[in-house]
Amino acid sequence: MALLTTSNFSGTAAGFYISAALKQSNSLDYLTMIENIKFKSNLQNLNQTVNAVADATCDFTSAGTLALTEKVLEPKRLQVNYELCKADLLDSWEALQMRAGAGAPPPASFNDYVISYLGEIIADSTENNIWNGDVNNAGEWTGFVTPAAAVGILVANADVVDVANQGGAGTAFDAANIITNLQNCTAAIPTAVYTKEDLYIYMSPKSYRLYISAISTLGYVNAYSMNGDYDAVFEGIKIAVCTGMSNDVLVAAEKSNLFFGTDLLSDTTRIDMLDMAQLDGSDNIRVVARYSGGVQVGIGADVVLVS
Repeated sequence: MALLTTSNFSGTAAGFYISAALKQSNSLDYLTMIENIKFKSNLQNLNQTVNAVADATCDFTSAGTLALTEKVLEPKRLQVNYELCKADLLDSWEALQMRAGAGAPPPASFNDYVISYLGEIIADSTENNIWNGDVNNAGEWTGFVTPAAAVGILVANADVVDVANQGGAGTAFDAANIITNLQNCTAAIPTAVYTKEDLYIYMSPKSYRLYISAISTLGYVNAYSMNGDYDAVFEGIKIAVCTGMSNDVLVAAEKSNLFFGTDLLSDTTRIDMLDMAQLDGSDNIRVVARYSGGVQVGIGADVVLVS
């Protein structure tokens, strides 16, 4: 029996696999995902500049107008083309098949294993692009805090509340300054945002380790006995540890204000697996994935950036 059969998935069928791959990116747990953007999506915001509530009368008295602003979320179309030798994957696949009672069940078929392998590639790329992507580079879109010439979406947004790094721009976070930087971040959060249920402080794993080290040294938590039930918070605000985020940067924002867009339903979203043995007699597999991705912020003034 052949290990792999040539398979083609497009539209909704491919979207199922692409969605699973994308969601391996842990940052997507803390972003609002829009899954059906054919070309671009307009994120509209109604801005009320005056108090519209007044004492009741028999007359109509206009309270003014609502200013409609919008941001455009336009996912970038991407592709992954790989040629893999079956022999390179076979040992790992067989080891998974033989594993018993050690967690999640192994892939039911070699096809599924190849797709999971592809999923890890897509997830790693997505995680990096969300925060640090450079649209000028192949396979990347503009991330939230992209440094250098391709300025990130939050960096370029004049409405975002910018807070200077405690040691000056470019100063590395350490256990001595991480608490001050976090305090400066929370102090700058707009009052209307501070009590929102989906408010997070976004940071890298390195920054989080520094934070835990600092509060452990101060005696606020026993870092040696922490377990999976520990809820990461700072001054009552939940912490989102995002593996793709830059070190020495903090972002405070609502999950509902940071968007990730893709298209999981279009026929242009597809996964193809070609068994080349049937075409050129080789022992190779060609894997093709086409999908899209991009990020955008809704209301810049509700976001704090420490950098």
